[in-house]
Amino acid sequence: MKTLAASLLTVAVLTASACNSDTTEPESTPSPTSTEAAQPAYVAELQSTVEQLMRDNAIPGAVVQISSPDRGDWTGTFGTSTIDADDPISADDHFRIGSNTKTMTVTAVLQLVEEGRLSLDDPISKYVEGVPNGDTITIAQLAEMRSGLYSYSFDPEFNATLDREPEKAWTPEELLEIAFSYPVNFPPGEQFEYSNTNTVLLGLVVEELTGMPIAEAFDERIFVPLGLADTSFPANDDSSIPDPHPQGYMFGTNVSTIDTFALPEDEQAAAVAGTLKPNDVTDDNPSWTWTAGAAISTVDDMTTYVKALVGGGLLDEQMQQTRLDSVQSVGGGTAGYGLGMAQFGPLLGHDGQLPGFMTFMGHDPETDLTIVIATNLSTVPSGEGSALTLVKGILPIFYGSSYQAPGDPARAPGAEESTPAPTPGG
Repeated sequence: MKTLAASLLTVAVLTASACNSDTTEPESTPSPTSTEAAQPAYVAELQSTVEQLMRDNAIPGAVVQISSPDRGDWTGTFGTSTIDADDPISADDHFRIGSNTKTMTVTAVLQLVEEGRLSLDDPISKYVEGVPNGDTITIAQLAEMRSGLYSYSFDPEFNATLDREPEKAWTPEELLEIAFSYPVNFPPGEQFEYSNTNTVLLGLVVEELTGMPIAEAFDERIFVPLGLADTSFPANDDSSIPDPHPQGYMFGTNVSTIDTFALPEDEQAAAVAGTLKPNDVTDDNPSWTWTAGAAISTVDDMTTYVKALVGGGLLDEQMQQTRLDSVQSVGGGTAGYGLGMAQFGPLLGHDGQLPGFMTFMGHDPETDLTIVIATNLSTVPSGEGSALTLVKGILPIFYGSSYQAPGDPARAPGAEESTPAPTPGG
């Protein structure tokens, strides 16, 4: 998605201060269930690292949740929900989770494959008419971001409309009409290219085969079975976020960030100093991302979800292994992407970026370490996703000081990274 990633995690995947003043420390607090005496040994270093990164990157607020059977569990809150206000962010806050939604859409698809209602080798033309190359693009290629379809998120007029009418309710058909007005970028399966168009198409497939709106399908197949009481998929005309929630902020506009989220160098300095404020885009309608990025959740629910996504609990053993085996290297190194799942070094999961918010969820299947981060700023002034900035700082605490974070294969279109990364283009 353009601003989504709409979106990874990176999992392959993987601030400026609380008051936007370079002299104010972003305050952090442990979760209510933690006490100073019981805190894991890593907490002091993690808090210091996150606070410094928030100051250096103009991130107003963040929630970090760590789950580790060896190192201990901990949840910390940092900074504020509202810029220039004494409004601490809360561990119970709801966030737009952007492209983490893609993992849900593909999970529903894989469940339908288990049920014998479609095949990963089916062409998308079997379910949706009018798709360019639809007779040769498979369900698997859509889920793995290898279809070659243009991502509507890059269309200039589409982005101008997002700026003019931020509360506009978009339909999937409108989004696909934009995408299909462009030629395909490459033949199906030829390469990896992150595209929101792929996951919107898969959402239509889920609705057709289940006979229910996607929100109901998610409830029945994912949210209720996992007990995700604070996770939801809003109606297309619903721009609200359940309470409690922070305000969401974004530097620039949708048009200005089509090609890059990085601010001009002088504006980057002003943003970090707090003299250039980001825009409040809390109530921008997320329907333009639909099944590629509109879901809402909390860090607690995301921790539960990513453990099941990676460790099992949503698919049978054979399909779960198929999903894990699908992850392929993207641009070399330890970044990868597969069936609605990204790899970021030892972590599997995804990330998600929408105007105002960025979240990351990653689980290490070898050590059972889980890291979930939610912020109320989409990208930092240098252009990198805010949650990824924090993830990159945190990972060496758990994997050693020499650990080098890989690139993000599911980063939002136009998002920049501060380390060498593959170029997925979506």
